[in-house]
Amino acid sequence: MAIRQLSVFVENKQGSLHEITDTLAKANIDLRSMCVADTSNYGIVRIIADQPEKAKELLDKEGHAANVRLINAFAVPDQPGGLTKVLSLLEGKGVNIDYMYALITSEDGKAYSVMRTGDTEMTDKILIENGIELLVEEKLH
Repeated sequence: MAIRQLSVFVENKQGSLHEITDTLAKANIDLRSMCVADTSNYGIVRIIADQPEKAKELLDKEGHAANVRLINAFAVPDQPGGLTKVLSLLEGKGVNIDYMYALITSEDGKAYSVMRTGDTEMTDKILIENGIELLVEEKLH
């Protein structure tokens, strides 16, 4: 039940992020979440969008190095400690989290997150077995 994430390698210079979002906006691609990680010379923009394959194609045409990969997305109660249960479960099973960030939704009472692990299928299995709600791409539209 993993979802697709668009990752875009960008030069760390003024206007790079605007160029990416402008390209996607002009194509009517809806962004649900974005995370930017940077160093002094480059950055990686991670995006959850309603049309990740189309977004990749457009950004590739614009000269950006982009790829689409599967990641895990899940819901926890929107309250203190809601995320701790998931992290504890995964740690107990030896799952390492490469990165993680929040996902915007319109559903009250829940907080959504996305994460990249070394084994997307195993992570989904652990979450399902422990009653953690997974987010499917259809909920993003």
